[in-house]
Order: sequence, then structure tokens, then C-alpha cells
Amino acid sequence: MKVSKQWLDNFFDAPLPGAEAVAEALTFHAFEIDGIDTVGDDQVLDVKVTPNRGHDCLSHRGIAKEVSAILNTPLTKDPFKRPIDFSKNTNAVTVEIQKSELCKRYIAAYIKGVKVAPSPEWLRKSLEAVGQRSINNVVDATNLVMFNTGQPLHAFDAHKLGSLSIGVRLAQEGEVMQALDKKNYTLTSSMLVITAADAPVGIAGVKGGMPAAIDEATVDIVIESANFEGVSIRKTASALKLRTDASARFEQVISPELAAYGMQQAVDLISTIAGGEVQGFVDVYPEPQKEKRVSVVLAHVNRLLGTQLTGAEVADALVRLGLPYKEEHGTFEVIPPVERLDLEIAEDLIEEIARIVGYECIAGTPLPPFSGAVEINQNFAAAEAKREELVQQGYSEVYTSVFAEKGERIVLNKVDGVRPYMRDSLVPGLIDALRKNIPNKDLLGLKEIKLFEIGTVWKQGKEITMLGTAVGDAKSLTTKEGIVKEEVLAPASAATYEVLTVSTADRYTNFSKYPYIVRDIALWTPAGTSEEDVRATIQKEAGELAVRISLFDRFEKGEKLSLAFRVIFQSFERTLTEEEANTGMEKVSMALKVKGFEVR
Repeated sequence: MKVSKQWLDNFFDAPLPGAEAVAEALTFHAFEIDGIDTVGDDQVLDVKVTPNRGHDCLSHRGIAKEVSAILNTPLTKDPFKRPIDFSKNTNAVTVEIQKSELCKRYIAAYIKGVKVAPSPEWLRKSLEAVGQRSINNVVDATNLVMFNTGQPLHAFDAHKLGSLSIGVRLAQEGEVMQALDKKNYTLTSSMLVITAADAPVGIAGVKGGMPAAIDEATVDIVIESANFEGVSIRKTASALKLRTDASARFEQVISPELAAYGMQQAVDLISTIAGGEVQGFVDVYPEPQKEKRVSVVLAHVNRLLGTQLTGAEVADALVRLGLPYKEEHGTFEVIPPVERLDLEIAEDLIEEIARIVGYECIAGTPLPPFSGAVEINQNFAAAEAKREELVQQGYSEVYTSVFAEKGERIVLNKVDGVRPYMRDSLVPGLIDALRKNIPNKDLLGLKEIKLFEIGTVWKQGKEITMLGTAVGDAKSLTTKEGIVKEEVLAPASAATYEVLTVSTADRYTNFSKYPYIVRDIALWTPAGTSEEDVRATIQKEAGELAVRISLFDRFEKGEKLSLAFRVIFQSFERTLTEEEANTGMEKVSMALKVKGFEVR
């Protein structure tokens, strides 16, 4: 999220330290910073808000509250502290919600007599700093409030609506609406829409519609501040390939209480910069958000963190975080603010305390030695034993798809239409893996490919762990005889595997994505010639493009020794030509002849 330093300063009595200092504070106590950009006379931080905090920190107010806690600087201009007044009702607008589980709250405000015009410079600059294009004073006001509080809003032209009977319902299958981007979107029956006189005027939580767009001729408006169910919005935005700033916030699940704060701020701002008279509000809120209480014991805080924090230090962290609490005999009962949906259990509070105290202040404490008897999972032990045994025999482990074209158990939410079943055998996957790997056996310096898999299959009405092995080359793959075997992996006796072997696998190295070229060379040498000396000569003359040199044939005849080497040429940067491989082999052949060897 783009966060303006000047915008953040508006939440405090005095400007914050420089952008670099703010970035460092957030990095060590809250979120990583991807960078700092200069936009005009402002500095803009690119803050990577973690998913668990998307409900309250995809806003300048949320980031300001974090900075306030970290730097211990009072948040003196908090929009959430302003009184909410929706006492002025209007009968001109009605709101009907079809499914309250998909729309937990819908607030509408009716304002008459606004003057739509270009936004004042301060508003335009604020939005441009965070990458937003200024449209007009009414639309810009709703966008500014969203980036300020985290609550998306939308403004409709009241006259274009045709009716002030607002509805929130699921779309009809195949229903089409033109959005503000002037594209037509075909909707499905799982998508939520906003309607006027039952005609779609907006895709709920995603994008407004052209039928009620604000323009210079707009005089009367209806402002929407609502709360939509996150999963529904995510699926709609994904299906339509229409992800917006609004949908990004609803996807994270935000508190329905934010709708009130957003509406109050939007109405105040529009009244200031666009004029008009507020006719009244409609607030449909079927099930108000319940107050939560989360308790944590001081002893548990210290035990989990390995610290010796005092009650005063814990209390200080909670105060800085803006978490109201009551303390009695070392137990802190916290009432999380409505926007902090992530605070559910004691450990959530402990994490908050730790990051405000500072992780650098928490000493590293080694875990105590394990004193109990070691318990071994028999299935795991059996798998590890087989894995070690097969690797020592030259096998490589593979993991193939658990989905298949046929089987006993069909998948409810299938990945695709090609493999809708759970596999009932490892064999098809191993054959496919063998087929894909055999062409690379020369590059790997192997005479044949040896694979194994330990995996689950579903047959005879149950889940079974199987061991499958596959050995083959191009010839055996054609016949498919004896190349793949499969058996049930029997649980091992725990006493048999008291200590599991630690892996001695080599470090992984990258492979080239470009094709390789194979060349063979055979030669007669005097008996007693060192194979390694010949290999070294080939490597030197063939150069760096010779990525593998392997001896594949050796026999003696009288006083002569026959050696045959396979040379693999490959580049990490490009596809090699036949000419390059031939040139390398000519140099190899010449060098071997100079040494007195007979190249056959």
C-alpha cells in the first residue's frame, strides 16, 4: 500500500520524523517497506501490509496508529474518535438487503444540491501521491476517505438512479452491467449487485456502474458506505478479472463498524468542498458487531516470550496500541477496538506486546533438553527407511499428481475436467515421470532412469500409502514390461528405527533450460593409461560448454586399452549449434592424437 508521509503527519500534532525513520520503525515492529518514492514535495512509503492486518491497516489511519504505538507518539487527530450522528433520517431513500450474510451493513446518505467541480489542490495532490487519478470533487472525496479510513464508499447520481429504492441482491444469471470503466460485464448468480428499481447500478464491493455515474451535471447524490462479505467479493473480482482498491479491502474482511466512520467523514468532506444539504441517512444493520474480550495473564506473556516483563511494561504496550484493558491480579482483560478483527486469543495479545516492546529486547533462550522418550511414527519411519535404501541404490524420488483420469473416488471441486478422480495407483504417474526423464539420462550420466515414489492412493474404499519404483530406458519404456512395481508400504516397528539417518544430499545446483548435444569419442591407448588423464584432456579441449564427460565403455586387447567417452555440450545462456559441438570435438580429437592415441 502507498502511504503518504504528509498524509500521515495529519494525524499528529507535530510532523513525524523523516520517511526513513518511519520506514525503519515500521520494518522492525510491523510491516516491511518495499521502498520510498518522492512525489512532488512528499515522500511515499510502499508498505507491505501482511494479510492478517488487511482489515485495519490498508489505510493511512491504520498505519498512523501503528506508527503512534511504535514511536510512542499520541494519535491526536483520530477520525474514529469523532462522534457519529445519523439521527437525521430520510424516507426518500429505502434500502433492502436480500442476504444479510453477504451484506452485513448498508448505510445510504442522500444529499441534494451539490456542485460537482474539479477537486481542490490539496485533495488532488493527496490522491496523486498514492497513485490515484483525480476525477471530480465528489468522487475524489469518497476515494480519499477510503484511503484514509480503509472503508470503501461509492457515490451515485440520484436522478440517474431512476428510483431511490436501493437493493442489494444476487445478480440474475447472465445479467449485464456497464461499469465505470465503460466495459460490459456479464454477471453470474453468485455475484452481489447494487440495484435501483431492481436494475443493477453497481457490482457490490468491486465497481460502480455507468447508469448512475457522477458527472458535471450531477446535483443530487446518494452515498453508499457498506460492508460486504470478503469471500464473495474476492470470487466476484477474480471471476470478472476486475480487482479494485475497494475489492482489495473487502477481500481482507473489514469491520461493519467502519462503514459509519467512513460515511461520517465522506458526508462532512463533500459538504465542505461540494456544498449541498444532507437530507438524511438510512442505516440497515441487521446484526451489529458484538464486543469482544480477550484476556492474557502476565505469567503467560513472560513464559511464552522468555521475558521478565512487569505488569507496568505490559500495560504501557497496551496503552500505546490503543487497546483498552482492565487489570486484576496480573490478568489483563482487553476489549479490542472494532477494527482489530485479528485479536481473538491470548497469544494474539502477546504478539502485539512483543513487537511493541521490541523483538531486539527479547533475549534468545535455548529450549530445555528433551527428557522424555523419543516417539517414532511407524509410517514415517518406514518411509524414511525405504527412502534411504532406494537413494543408496541410485533411485531418485518423485512426487506425481494425486489426480487421475479414472479411479474410485471423484473429486467434488475438481481441478480440471481432465483428471476428476483421486488416483488409485502410483503406476501411471511413475510411467509419465519416467517418460519425461529418460531423454535426460545422458545429461545426467546415467545408463537408465531409476525413480521411486511414496504416496497415497484411494482404492477399495480407503486411503492407502504405497511405494512405487520405476526403472527404464527408451527401449524398456516402449515395451512397458517390468519397469514399474507397486506395493503397500507396511508400517515399520518403532524398535527397528531408533535413530533415523540424517540426509547427506548434495547441495542443489541449477540446471540449464536450453537443449544439450551429445557426442561420443572412442580411442585406443596404451595399456595402463589413466582414464582420468584422458578425461582431463577432453575437458580442457572441449571447454566450459562440455558440462558432463562420462566413460561408457572400456576393454583391453593385448597391449592396448580401449576407452569410449560420452561428451554432453550445453549452455546456460543459449541454444548451441551443431557446429559448436563439432568444433569442440575436433579440438579434442586433435589433442588426443598429439598424445599418440588412436581415435577410432
